[in-house]
Parts: sequence; structure tokens; C-alpha cells
Amino acid sequence: MRIGVIGTGRIGALHAHVLSRHSEVGSLVVTDTDQNRAHEIAQRLGATVAPGVNEVFSWGVDAVVITAATSAHSDLIRRAARYGLPAFCEKPIALDLRSTREAIADVEAAGTVLQMGFQRRFDAAHVAAQEAVWNGRLGRLHTVRALSAEPAPPPAEHLALSGGLYRDVLIHDFDSLRWVTGREVAEVYAAGSAAGPSMFRDAGEVDTGAVILTLDDGTLATVTGTRLNGAGYDQRMELAGELDQIVVGLDERTPFFSAGPSGPAAAEKPWSGFLERFAPAYQAELYTFLDVVRGVRPNPCDGRQALEALRVAEACELSRRERRPVHLGEIPSGLY
Repeated sequence: MRIGVIGTGRIGALHAHVLSRHSEVGSLVVTDTDQNRAHEIAQRLGATVAPGVNEVFSWGVDAVVITAATSAHSDLIRRAARYGLPAFCEKPIALDLRSTREAIADVEAAGTVLQMGFQRRFDAAHVAAQEAVWNGRLGRLHTVRALSAEPAPPPAEHLALSGGLYRDVLIHDFDSLRWVTGREVAEVYAAGSAAGPSMFRDAGEVDTGAVILTLDDGTLATVTGTRLNGAGYDQRMELAGELDQIVVGLDERTPFFSAGPSGPAAAEKPWSGFLERFAPAYQAELYTFLDVVRGVRPNPCDGRQALEALRVAEACELSRRERRPVHLGEIPSGLY
């Protein structure tokens, strides 16, 4: 297969490297608005550099991997649909619901494939947690606690374009919460703080947030997140039921230590970031995409899944602004 990679930033470079190692990928065509960056990746991997997006679509690729700036995702997805090309896209489709719906509608009208990059669905621990819930090991699930904590703020210019904490960071928790439990979010109550660096206040964003979510079966969940976790990257999920409980993301590299005398010491080498923590999952999701392109596996995470996670994030933003619970019915999907 010949795969086009649109965007060669840090995650695009990772994806290109993963694709280059797969036996079914005969060649890569890469492009980026920063052509020097694209040439550097191409030289390292033996790929072909396209001068722009138009050439990627017209040079006879079998599928595209979209890792460009978030603002370009929706348009690139729609162009892939018009060319009849399967597309893998990093989340989100867009930062607004209308553009998200339009892209999904184009994909479904064209009958093409859009697989979204929610890599936690391919993380071994999250898969084990889902199995524990679905096979009844935990009994009736009553509480879920999830957190995502990044060790340092993003550059100020990225913050202004990211969509904020709920859409950019916690959207992964919203997706994994739905996927692991198999339930829908019915209501959210969100709060946020911008007590850290002034760039968050300047952008009208928060650096730390907390959400209480009620699932459609009555299960209660909390999701917390921050961009200021100096101890290191931390992502965990705890699921508690009437029979048992399970923890995702607790290992020797989890960046914390126990305050008690018999607890674990601080991690010697805490996770530096999500690319390191989820490296095997990123590989698994791309290899799955290649299987989807070849027609040997169904699409595990389509655009509608991304839309549902975005609806939760939108509800959180509305809740935070208006300081009230928000029912998901207030955020219509617009799809049927």
C-alpha cells in the first residue's frame, strides 16, 4: 500500500515511523506546511515528499493519515471522502459540532472509511478494563474515576488553537469512559480553574478542570485533568463495582509516591508524556487502520464516536461557563 501522511509534527512523525515499519506499506508520501520538516522525515524514512496536500490526494495513494493542525482536519476528511480514500485522523474532527457533522455526513455519503485516533482504545490496560466490565467481573459498576495530567503547559500559540482542556485533553477520557463502560453520558457538571500561568487566562481557558458525569444507567464518574502536573505525565482510570475494582495506568512509572510508610516510593523514571506512555497503542491503532483499509477488520472507531466525545466536551464547556448541570440532550448530535 501507498499511504499519504499529511502533517509531520511530533505525532505525524511518530505515525510515519510506525507505518514505515509495516510489511504492507510499500511507500509513504508525506507533506507538511513546514517543508523542511517534511523533508527531514522523508529522508529519515525513505519517503517521498509532496509539495502540498493536493499532490498527496492526486498521486495515487491508497489511504491518508491526517495529522495536520486541528483546524484542517474537517476539510481534509471531506477531501479524502471525495477522492474515495480511507482516512485515519487524529482527534478531533473539528472543534465545533457543525464542521464535525458535515465531515461525517460526507464520509457516510461517499461510503468511505474514517477511523479516529483515540489511541486508548488500543492500550492493553484499557482493553483489560473493558473486558472486566463487560464480562461481569466487577459486578454492577457504580463508580469510575479518571484523570489526565500533563507535566507542562503547551506553547501559548498552541493553547489558543487547541479548543481548551475539555476538547483537547479530557476528550480522550470522555471517549474511553464511553468505550470501557459501554454506556452513554447523560449529564455533566464541570468546573475549571485558571489559577496557574497567565497565558490560560489570556486565552480564556482553564489549566485544571474537574467533571462529575452521570451515565445513562446511573453510574457516577469523575474526570479530572490539568496541564500543570510537574511530577510527570499521569493517566489513570479506576472502575469500581459491587464485586471488584480495577485500575488502569498504575505501574512503576506512575508519577506519584505514597505518603504512608509502606507505600511505593516515587517513580524513578516517570512518564514524560502521552507519546511515550501510549507508544504501543499508537502502533496498534495504525496497524488496525491498515487492516481496515485491506478489508480484513471492521472500523473500530468511526466519526460518530468522535462526535459523541465532542458532545460531552461541549456540554462540559457549557456547564463550566453557566455553572450548572447540563444534560446531553442540550447538545444534539444532528445525525440520524
